[in-house]
Amino acid sequence: MSPPAQPGVPGGRGSKGPPARKLLCMCSLSLCLTYLCYSLMGGTGPAALRSPAALPGSAASGAPRSPTAFPGTAAPRSPASPPGSPGAPAPSAAPPRASNGSREGAAGTWLRTELAPGEVITAQSGAFERDPQESSTTDEELSRAGSPGSRGGSSSTTPDYGEKRLPQALIIGVKKGGTRALLEAIRAHPDVRAVGTEPHFFDRNYEKGLEWYRNVMPKTLEGQITMEKTPSYFVTAEAPRRIHSMAKDTKLIVVVRNPVTRAISDYTQTLSKKPEIPTFEVLAFKNRTLGLIDASWSAIRIGIYALHLENWLQYFPLSQILFVSGERLITDPAGEMAKVQDFLGLKRIVTEKHFYFNKTKGFPCLKKPEDSSAPRCLGKSKGRTHPKIDPDVIHRLRKFYKPFNVMFYQMTGQDFQWEQEESDK
Repeated sequence: MSPPAQPGVPGGRGSKGPPARKLLCMCSLSLCLTYLCYSLMGGTGPAALRSPAALPGSAASGAPRSPTAFPGTAAPRSPASPPGSPGAPAPSAAPPRASNGSREGAAGTWLRTELAPGEVITAQSGAFERDPQESSTTDEELSRAGSPGSRGGSSSTTPDYGEKRLPQALIIGVKKGGTRALLEAIRAHPDVRAVGTEPHFFDRNYEKGLEWYRNVMPKTLEGQITMEKTPSYFVTAEAPRRIHSMAKDTKLIVVVRNPVTRAISDYTQTLSKKPEIPTFEVLAFKNRTLGLIDASWSAIRIGIYALHLENWLQYFPLSQILFVSGERLITDPAGEMAKVQDFLGLKRIVTEKHFYFNKTKGFPCLKKPEDSSAPRCLGKSKGRTHPKIDPDVIHRLRKFYKPFNVMFYQMTGQDFQWEQEESDK
């Protein structure tokens, strides 16, 4: 069934009056109070955030409404200014870490690289310094995909006819939530054409223009849907405004996962490429002795879904955003794909017959129902074994995320039961 219609979102283009505005105001107030409580408790939550940047919503930016910044935020930078333009603040390097179990010296600075253009995320209730997110897409791949006559990086079965169109639907997040699995599954639908690489147009390549973006896309026939996925969009401040500017009716898909598990998975991916990095326990805290969680670390910060979502609700109604459970995408892929197909207005063609559970990797693989060829599983980079994490650290992270998870459930109207999942372990 299609997702139930949601009331209009205040500040978004689908707003439907005072009750909706009151709802988002209440959400914003609750988030503010959560921040305040964490601050008063000694910084065990988002009070540990680094120098927040400006929020989208100035008159110059054309945003539907101007969000309220927290005290102590940095001077605003208009999101209307292109990345790298004069007047954009230069990123500052974070100081070395102190003792008491926190990061220190060179080992603590590997994450604090200078920000690339556009690499600052903001949200309705605050903004954070952002570490560049890893991507499987290289500039060379994007260059090939965007070259004249290319097939836009789509699968080899994509016919070389039709037209290249801007996407009507985007998978915007989250990193390590299950976005690659979702993309590969939806590409099995004959009425979907999706680029295989991550274009990073709305965060890293926006200055290249919409024509470049269009050329990255695969060719489609009339009636087919063009899609792409770039998980970092969800935590990029400028992405909602830019996507809305391209097409205000764009459908958005967000794959979310228990933020504690997601953070560990994020760390595991980085560890596989940089084995010299500090332990998860060291990186997760500003001060382990005092129990101060470092919410400026991207692995932690990405999982504060409620804050990031508030930014999107300034531009898009909730009815235009589908939230997919990363957990159910593993345990019941056909059920989640039914929701995705309904949301996109597609016939339910990708069903349980398209999936085979791989016990070795621990997640489903795709297969073609009409032939006996071997199932196609995701690459070696998926399904890595997580390192063993101190149970006390897991417990502290669960407590940290709980109020934000509850707020996220209220904002989306969906209970992902992450707390129940943890109590069962």
